[in-house]
Amino acid sequence: MTTNRNPLIFIFVTRLIDAIGFGIIMPVLPMLLIQLHEPDVAAAGRVAGYLLVTYSVLQFACGPIVGSLSDRFGRRPVILGSLFAFACDFTIMGLAPTVGWLFIGRAAAGIAGAVYVPANAYIADISTPENRARAFGLVGSAFGLGFILGPALGGLLGHLGPRAPFFAAAGLAATNFLFGLLVLPESLPKERRRAFDWSRANTFGTLAQLARKPRVLGYALAMMIYLTANAVYPSTWAFVMTAKFAWPSWLIGLSLAATGLVMATVQITVIGRLVKRIGEMGAAVTGLTVGACALLSYALATQSWMIFVITLVGGLQALSYPALNALMSRAMPADEQGELQGGVASLSSLATILGPFAMTQTFAYFAAPSAPFFFPGAAFVLAAALMVVAAAMLLAQRQRRAMPVPVAVPSE
Repeated sequence: MTTNRNPLIFIFVTRLIDAIGFGIIMPVLPMLLIQLHEPDVAAAGRVAGYLLVTYSVLQFACGPIVGSLSDRFGRRPVILGSLFAFACDFTIMGLAPTVGWLFIGRAAAGIAGAVYVPANAYIADISTPENRARAFGLVGSAFGLGFILGPALGGLLGHLGPRAPFFAAAGLAATNFLFGLLVLPESLPKERRRAFDWSRANTFGTLAQLARKPRVLGYALAMMIYLTANAVYPSTWAFVMTAKFAWPSWLIGLSLAATGLVMATVQITVIGRLVKRIGEMGAAVTGLTVGACALLSYALATQSWMIFVITLVGGLQALSYPALNALMSRAMPADEQGELQGGVASLSSLATILGPFAMTQTFAYFAAPSAPFFFPGAAFVLAAALMVVAAAMLLAQRQRRAMPVPVAVPSE
C-alpha cells in the first residue's frame, strides 16, 4: 500500500455506505411491492427481479463508458457523480406512487454505472501488485459490513413504514457525496491518463480488449458466473425466507446482518494470510466451493436456526470476489485499470441481468400456488450449480497454465 491510507479509507467508506444503502431496503422491499398492489409474495418477487434487471441492463451499457471516463478524466469526478446518482435514485424510489416509479429510480442508478467501477480502479491506482488482493479484500469487506448495518437498520426503520429506509439510504448517499467533495484526492496522475475512445468505451469494445488477453478473459468469465450465482442473495433472500419460514422484516434484517458480519470478518482477517499460503487462485476456488455448499444447504434447510449455522461457515465464499479481482488486475497494465474495471462492470451487469431474472423467476415458479411442488429454495440450488461451474473453469485454467510447453527437437 502507499503511505497515505486516507484515500483507501474513503473508498472503504464509500463502498460501506453503498452497501448500507442497498441492504437497508432489502427487508422492506416485499412489503413495499405488496403495498403498491402486487397480489402476493411470489408476484412481488417476480417484480423485484425485473427491477434488478432494469438496473443491470443500463449498467451493462454504461459501465465501460464510466470506466473509460475515469481513465481519461480521473477517478474523483466519476466517483462523486456516481454517489450523487445514488442519492437521487433512493429519493425517487422512496417517493414512488406506483411500481413504475421504482423502475425510473433503478434506471437512474444504472445509467450512472454504480460507484464500484471507478472505486476499484482507484484501489488499483493506490496499491502495489503484491498488496492488491489485500486492498480489494479490505474494501470488499465494506460490502459485508454494509450488510450488517443496512438490513439491521432497514428492519428497524421498517416499523415506520416501507418507505422510510429509502429516504435513509438517500441521506447516506448524499452525505458521502458531500464528504467526498471535501476529502477525496485524485489517484490517477495526468501522465498516466489515456485518450477517451468510443471504440473502446462500449461494452463490446471493452470486451474485445479483454479478449486479447485470454488469461484475463478467463478470470472475467468465471467472475461473471460467480456473480450470476451470487445474485440469488439480493434478489430472492427476503422472499425465500418470507415464503419458507414467514419471517418478519426484522428477522430478515438480522439474518442478512449476520451474513455481512461473517463475510466482513473473512475479508478483513483471512484473505491476506490465505493468499500468501495458497495464492489468489487457491483463494478464489476455495470461496466458490464453500459458496456452492452453503447455497445447497440454504435450499434444504428445514428450520430457521439452520440458516444462521450455515451462514457462519458459508462466509468463506467472500474470498471469491477480491481474489478474482486481484488476479485480473495483476494481469493488466496501470493505464488500463479503469478499462478493466469497466469490462468487469459490463460482465457483472450481464450477470446481474441474467442472475436476478433467473433466480426470481425460479423462486416465483416454485413458490406460486400453481407450482408442481412447493420448493422456494429452488433458486439456491441453481446458484450452487453455477458456483461449481465457475470453480471448475478456474481449475481448468490453472491446469492449462501448469502444462509444460512442448519443445521442438531438431531432426537429425
